[in-house]
Formats: sequence, structure tokens, C-alpha cells
Amino acid sequence: MGINFDVLIDSDDYSVDMNTGLETLKGASEVTRKIAGTLLTEHVPKNLTNENKVRTKLKKSFKGSFGQTFTLEIEDLELKKRFNKIGKEPFAELVSYFIHEALYLESAELSKKAQKTLDNLGDILEEKLTEELRVSSLAHLHSVATSFNQEVKLRFRQSRAEQIILAELDRTSSATLKSKTDTKEIRIEASITRLNINTGNGRLQLFDAGETVAFGFPAQVKFREQNRSLKQKFSDNLHINNGLKNRDDWKTLKLKAYTKKTNNNRIIKYLIIGIIDD
Repeated sequence: MGINFDVLIDSDDYSVDMNTGLETLKGASEVTRKIAGTLLTEHVPKNLTNENKVRTKLKKSFKGSFGQTFTLEIEDLELKKRFNKIGKEPFAELVSYFIHEALYLESAELSKKAQKTLDNLGDILEEKLTEELRVSSLAHLHSVATSFNQEVKLRFRQSRAEQIILAELDRTSSATLKSKTDTKEIRIEASITRLNINTGNGRLQLFDAGETVAFGFPAQVKFREQNRSLKQKFSDNLHINNGLKNRDDWKTLKLKAYTKKTNNNRIIKYLIIGIIDD
């Protein structure tokens, strides 16, 4: 059994540089195999070999820029049963989710089945997988984008006629893989738009901004170990804002933070170090 994907590379002449093209296809294979391996075995695979029971196989190429189809195939009977419980569509949702999380991008809301699978995986494995994808797999997937500024799309082939974009990758998303932490304290005012109450990771929207940005806590400031009052303020802010339709009515928190930035100083994550009480 298998689930079908494709890689679509922006190209005016239906061709692509061979070395970076192969590197990008390698990245697509690594990303999908590592996500599948983690979801099905509850272990984050680091070394992918021919002995693994989850493999990818190249299929047909196609026109429309440069396109290459491939199939993620599961050969172990027990793993097939686990995959069937998840389902192809929820699995594809989770591929998109983990890529976006690893690149500090906002992801689409998950279906109930996909969210349940993610919850069952647990926060520790979720964070380990996200970090593992950043090590090299996503750099490989970005190869054409990084070297030749050609946009790369990873898509789920729901049918021959219908493809769902799971991730759109370019030089901007590639830059997040080489981020640095600036420990100069800054102060921000923001609304919480998403929150994992166990890890403290989530997304916030600055008072005067139109897009959300990832946030979390520094490694030495573990969210679980924070006092109940601080955690409650984050949770309450999210709950209140979820109930307000008008963005102008959203409540904000005043926060002290460090920043994680790309090489061109674009902030991709805020590391919260405290709340400023009025």
C-alpha cells in the first residue's frame, strides 16, 4: 500500500538542475519517511536505510514546471494497520503540519482525526521530530529553492486530478533553517492565537501586525515549571480571544522576550522570558 505525493519545482522550460533537483527529491523522501516512521513506530528515525519498512519510490514525471511523483510505501503488516487507522488524508495533514512547525510557519487547523493522532504521539516525540526535520531533511528539500530561487511545492495526490499543496518552499522559508537567537531583551504587546499548554509553544500576533509569529520559552525556562499564574494568563488570553469575532476587540499581554532571527534579521520566533504586569 502507499500514499502518493509529488514535488513541483517552478521552471520555465520544464527542466531543473540535476544535482539540486536530486537533492530536493531526496529531501521529500526524507521528510515523508521520517514523519511516517515517527507516527507509526513512536520513534524518531535518524538514519534511513533500505532495511526500513517505510520507503519512497519514484513514479512518473509530469509537465507543468518540473514535476515528479513518488509514493510512500509501507511494507510491514503491523505498520500498515497503524497507517490505515490514521488514514491518508489525516496523514497528509500531519506532513504539512510538521513541515510548517519545523519552519516556524503557521499551519492549517487540523481535522479531528489528525489532531487526535498528534495528541496520541505526545509532546516529546512531536518536538523531537520537528528538531530532526531541521537537521538536514528540510535543507535538502529546499536545495533548488536555495541555489536557484525556484519555488518548490510538496503536494498530496488525492487523485490524478486533485492535488493538495502541503508546503510551499522558497528562499524565505529556507532562511529559517539558519536562525540565531538574540538574547537582547525586548518588550512586545501581543495576543495569543495558539498554545500548547504542555510545552508552552504556540503562536502570537503583535498588537499592530497582521500575521502570527511562533513563540515559546527558552530551554532554561521550562513552561511546565512556571508558576500557575503565568500559565493561566496565557491560557486565559487565548480563550478570551477565541470567543471574540472582531480582531479589534482582542486582549493582549505585555511580554518580555528574546528573539530568534534569520540572517537578514527577520524574527521567526519569540522566546518569552516574562510577563509585564500593569
